[in-house]
Amino acid sequence: MKIQACIQNYLNSVKLSRSANTFRTYANAMRLFSDVLAKNGLDPKSADLSELTEDAVIWMATALKDFSSATEQVYMTATVGLYEFIAGENLAQINLPRVRLLIKQRTRKPGVRLPQFPKADIEKVLDYAENLSSKPTESVEERLINLRDRAFLITLADTGLRVHEACKLRRGNIDWHESRALIIGKGNKEAVLRFSKRSIKAMRDYLQSRSELDGVGGKALASLPVFARHDKAVGKKIKPISTTTGRAIVRDRVRECLGEDAVGTITPHSFRHYFVTTILGSTGNLKLAQVLARHTNIAVTQRYSHLADDELDKKYQEIFG
Repeated sequence: MKIQACIQNYLNSVKLSRSANTFRTYANAMRLFSDVLAKNGLDPKSADLSELTEDAVIWMATALKDFSSATEQVYMTATVGLYEFIAGENLAQINLPRVRLLIKQRTRKPGVRLPQFPKADIEKVLDYAENLSSKPTESVEERLINLRDRAFLITLADTGLRVHEACKLRRGNIDWHESRALIIGKGNKEAVLRFSKRSIKAMRDYLQSRSELDGVGGKALASLPVFARHDKAVGKKIKPISTTTGRAIVRDRVRECLGEDAVGTITPHSFRHYFVTTILGSTGNLKLAQVLARHTNIAVTQRYSHLADDELDKKYQEIFG
């Protein structure tokens, strides 16, 4: 087997078992790895897999020094995965302990990146979203889109849902009396999600306006998505929005509210940052923020604590200013 064929088989296995985003990242890593091999005299298209040695890890690590440490870590993880795939499929003799040792010796630890997001701008977007329900429209579809986007943005901000989690949310997941939902979150883990009064109201307003469409298809209401498409391609069918649509909702509403220059400064994940810092700013309780944000490691939540510094500055000035 040629090296390139093995890499393709490896990526095919990744595609079947990992998310689309992970697959894209691994594919990018393998493209770089192929280029690195070629530059070191080992053309993946013509070289046999038996010619691939652990030394290629050193070549890859050297090539990644110009990348960020976080990218270096992810790409090296993808490279280790390739060697593990080769060993697991018994395609060639691989010394996996040596591979891992070489990576440990030559890769940097990623620095802790503090979450950055424009809190004041997010609050402006949320105010704008609240008013979408009263915005004049020229069609039923346009009104449904306004109500959907209002509910989507408020729900992101008040629940800390990741964009793919929000897009997968079904009506049957939600206990409307308890304002809670049972979801399958990151890492395929079951979690309890809590909704604010305004997010429940926004979702109810949207779903009540959509009730006629929901009753047409003959499907059980519990199986229908909370956030549905309303484009011409779906007609009167109720289909869930994709993560691409979820990102487009944020992008388009940010543009309408703040202008073209603000596009890209706020993403769906910015609302998750907003959610965590709102909890910390209101309670100062790190453990509470961790549980509500569904962070496995409290160190991830801890990265947000610095964002409450402006409140400390304010209190300090009140005392000593």
